[in-house]
Amino acid sequence: MAGCFTWIKAEPMGIRVVPADAWIDPSRAVARALVTHGHADHARGGHGQTIATPATLAIMGVRYGVADGAVQACYHAPVALGGGVTATFLPAGHVLGSAQILLEYAGERVIVTGDYKRSPDLTCLPFAVTPCDLFITEATFGLPVFRHPPIADEIARLLAARAANPERCVLVGAYALGKAQRVIAELRAAGWDEPVYLHGAMETMCRLYEAQGVPLGDLRPAAGVPKAELAGAIVICPPSALNDRWSRRLPDPLTAMASGWMRVRQRARQRGVELPLVISDHADWDELTTTIAEVNPAETWITHGREEALLRWCELHQRRARALALTGYEDEDD
Repeated sequence: MAGCFTWIKAEPMGIRVVPADAWIDPSRAVARALVTHGHADHARGGHGQTIATPATLAIMGVRYGVADGAVQACYHAPVALGGGVTATFLPAGHVLGSAQILLEYAGERVIVTGDYKRSPDLTCLPFAVTPCDLFITEATFGLPVFRHPPIADEIARLLAARAANPERCVLVGAYALGKAQRVIAELRAAGWDEPVYLHGAMETMCRLYEAQGVPLGDLRPAAGVPKAELAGAIVICPPSALNDRWSRRLPDPLTAMASGWMRVRQRARQRGVELPLVISDHADWDELTTTIAEVNPAETWITHGREEALLRWCELHQRRARALALTGYEDEDD
């Protein structure tokens, strides 16, 4: 079905749903916002009404103080927005609570993915492939060079490095929402039953994940632990703490970083990372192209990422596509 989609407007501050007078992931405060997930480039406080999944609202409550005007949208349960528009939140596989948003109006079906991935994640529900007429997709890793390895392989490399350096601690830089919890859950799945030590900035979100039913095992604050006791330990911290004063109190830390950008060696060198772990919460090139083929939309809009290559792929496969020019969307992996 080739539609007009005149009721969906891609504006610099976000996706506008005109008949419902609503926005998806707006970068400024609006009267009504539908939020795909809790990362700061998609979520913020100050909206008159915030519609999101229960887990995303819990994250936004902790991070941005969102309480008033919060409206829960459970997965697969349609929400009437008014103006003849219905919204259904579907799992996106990005982080806890993340959602694609299916919008239905006048016989047309539009999906806004937010951020998503297709690889398995023990800490959130998998991406739900859903046919639609218009597919609005991210393209953070929208270049053929980005093909993420299985996360189990990267965790095995982390544990091998730890075993080879028993006198050192392994300090893993990971984003506080999503990445840190995924790394911890995968460590547990790989058989690591020892305590995982946390930088103070990681504790609140890890406890929130546990409260939402995601088991993470024995977690302990790194602060106050004698230096000698951290030899051979695994410590999780924000990427910004890898080489700052805080890390100097650890026993000769072996620095690692979990990010899709660790595929780019120059980025690892710039950060002084000894053990780059290619672990991403975004779809890689194969996942992006496979998803478009499976969803099989009449038209694809591409946003916040490497739009040009994915746009060209669509053209070569006789798929209608266009690149959007939204502002304020960054990569939390970076």
